[in-house]
Amino acid sequence: MKITPTFSEFKALSATGNLIPVYAEILADMETPVSAFKKIDNGELSFLLESIEGGEKWARYSLLGSGAGCVFRTRGDHYEIVRNGQVDESGDSDDPLEVLRTLLSRYQPVEMDGLPRFCGGAVGYLGYDMVRYVEKLPDGNPADIGAYDSCFILTDSILIFDNRQQKIKVVCNVHIEKDVDLQHVYDEAVRTIHALISKLRQPRAVEACKPQGQHQFSANFSKPQFLEAVEQCKEYVRSGDVIQVVLSQRFSAELKADPFDIYRSLRTINPSPYMFFLRFGATLVVGASPEVLVRKEDDVVEVRPIAGTRPRGKTVEEDEVFERELLEDPKELAEHVMLVDLGRNDLGRICRTGSVNISELKVIERYSHVMHIVSNVRGVLDNNMDAFDVFRATFPAGTLSGAPKIRAMEIIDEMEPQRREIYGGAVGYFSFSGNMDMAIAIRTLVIHDNRVHLQAGAGIVADSSPVAEYEETINKAKGVMKAIEMAEGGLE
Repeated sequence: MKITPTFSEFKALSATGNLIPVYAEILADMETPVSAFKKIDNGELSFLLESIEGGEKWARYSLLGSGAGCVFRTRGDHYEIVRNGQVDESGDSDDPLEVLRTLLSRYQPVEMDGLPRFCGGAVGYLGYDMVRYVEKLPDGNPADIGAYDSCFILTDSILIFDNRQQKIKVVCNVHIEKDVDLQHVYDEAVRTIHALISKLRQPRAVEACKPQGQHQFSANFSKPQFLEAVEQCKEYVRSGDVIQVVLSQRFSAELKADPFDIYRSLRTINPSPYMFFLRFGATLVVGASPEVLVRKEDDVVEVRPIAGTRPRGKTVEEDEVFERELLEDPKELAEHVMLVDLGRNDLGRICRTGSVNISELKVIERYSHVMHIVSNVRGVLDNNMDAFDVFRATFPAGTLSGAPKIRAMEIIDEMEPQRREIYGGAVGYFSFSGNMDMAIAIRTLVIHDNRVHLQAGAGIVADSSPVAEYEETINKAKGVMKAIEMAEGGLE
């Protein structure tokens, strides 16, 4: 088996950076990302990131990892850096995002030919309430799920599943510390690679998942309460405070199915550009999000607002009818244009003057069950800006807050009875190389203390029908609920 780089190459590379990826490649035509993940998952810290581009075609790479030498997590102002299962650093900060930025800045990765754009970094989530470190907002609502506000694992090793070539790159990122024995850390990396490959080569029986019984969801709003909240939001719109407010409700139930079976069901029912399974100790985040929050690759930054939805037609002709109907709906178009303008304004704060442009405008993107109006806004990042500046400028997504953002978020805090926590936040990665790819945490389940929570919202404008907006939140939640029901019923 070929290990890249060789030790002599590794030794030379150590003079150019302090983080060197060592990797091997194996054939994986008998595996899927799901089966490979099941073989390496340690049941404590693990992740699987997959993607269906445009809702129809597998993206080239899926990312898998298990175990981590370092975990970064926050709750309120308090942060912890956990190394090898023990809290190594902790403290309070008025800006936990800055602590994560500093942590990642310790790594100077060496670029290697043959590896994709992401081969290591911080994988995890930033909950919606991290916005309180971006903007000054009220802070009185309770956080009753119990998950950390943010949590990331820094990947020591990662499996990169090439869906096109049916190969897996097994990567071990070696951190070169002062006075380290290079031969020792290289040999350790090679042993780690061999151990992971050994796990992948072990046969694993496919276990039929037995029926687990039915869940019973409860909401954090009664229907009359939600309808009244919509009316209050409409009053704020009429008075000129805001153009739109995204009001959401949460649904919670006892967990009865295996979380990974729920993920398997969700990726089947709702294949999406961002599909993720994060196992972070007592908290699991399981989702299939259609929408990117923001993506940074080198100096190019992109946001891709989605607003406007119709069901897929049963025939090609019906599909085309729904598409025309969607593109001729003045309410849908007005909301979409507002969010495109919001995206342009967000990128304008961090990109070079004149570089922000709309690369796609009001195109239809088809998914398995629905179609959306989608636009793409792109800009070239200012030289003095990094991924964390990009995140601050674009978070949260206007599709989850409303506009103007700050006033809309103040109204959300007034109307919703609990903090949103992970819902409406971001799931994805900050790479060691300075890139970032974050999805919006929608169509997402949060599992904690044997309870499962999901949340869905609706954009409230002046002419909103309270009943219709209530039904929209129910309908958005139904797709995710269906995945839970499928897993509870048993997977064959």
